[in-house]
Amino acid sequence: MKRIIAVCAVGGLVFASFSLVQAEKKQLEGSVSISGAWALYPMALKWAEEFQKANPKVKIDVQAGGAGKGIADVLAGMVDIGNVSRDVHPEEISRGALAIAVTRDGVVPMISENNPFLGELRKKGIKKEQFVAIWITGKLTTWGQVLGNNQKAAIHVYTRSDACGAADTWAGYLGKRQEDLSGVGVYGDPGLADAVKRDPLGIGYNNINFAYDAKTLKPVSGIVIVPIDLNGSGQVETAESFYATRDQITQAIVRNAYPYPPARDLYFVTKGKPAKKAVAEFIRWVLTDGQKYVPETGYIALNKEKLAQGLRKIR
Repeated sequence: MKRIIAVCAVGGLVFASFSLVQAEKKQLEGSVSISGAWALYPMALKWAEEFQKANPKVKIDVQAGGAGKGIADVLAGMVDIGNVSRDVHPEEISRGALAIAVTRDGVVPMISENNPFLGELRKKGIKKEQFVAIWITGKLTTWGQVLGNNQKAAIHVYTRSDACGAADTWAGYLGKRQEDLSGVGVYGDPGLADAVKRDPLGIGYNNINFAYDAKTLKPVSGIVIVPIDLNGSGQVETAESFYATRDQITQAIVRNAYPYPPARDLYFVTKGKPAKKAVAEFIRWVLTDGQKYVPETGYIALNKEKLAQGLRKIR
């Protein structure tokens, strides 16, 4: 009897050791490199952090630098995934770009909290055609022209100097492309926010997660989000007033109260179907389990059909 028990014990140890070895063999390994849009950077960092907790043998490197850098890097084979915050252009698709929508956010217009006309701008907002006249045609050059009075204070217009999704999305809202936007060029979302913050007469635009503070969920200190007069009534009505917190603007995007663009989808872009298992598994996780981190990070979840489309692309 003792011999039988001893044999069983040894067998159990052997089986347990075999199972442990098999489990270690199955653990995902590899690396994932990501670069691109500032808009997607905080979300990509959160996804990378959570994925690596469950897959400690996978190393994920996330770098920001604008959507233009992301698409260029991935098509050149320098990274596995390009973060892109605008629609992928046909010429990029012809070069192998495979765009997978992973979340949504938006671009908002902003001014300094020290703007001398802040009270009136909050009440009246700015119409879309006035934004066109500020950034595209240059017909509006003073704050008095925007507000319909005799104020001669010049509007100081800012835009992005780097190829980026925020600029392309904002220009898309105005019916143009990034290269059609006028203004002083500033690099990156943080740089543009700082430039507007320092200039009482400045106006710019930014991604939601750089216009709002991640901790307070209110606009970044020194920045005010300019209401868009969506119906052109000359005043910001209750249905158009949803800029006080990050939650309010994201909920407005969810119910389509905020226009699309400047609301937009954000993409992971790969060069063809990802060949590396770690990359494919990371994207699959982002489109499934990783979606639970989207709201808390200040982004908007995609609907089930769009997520399913993404999963079909990487099969």
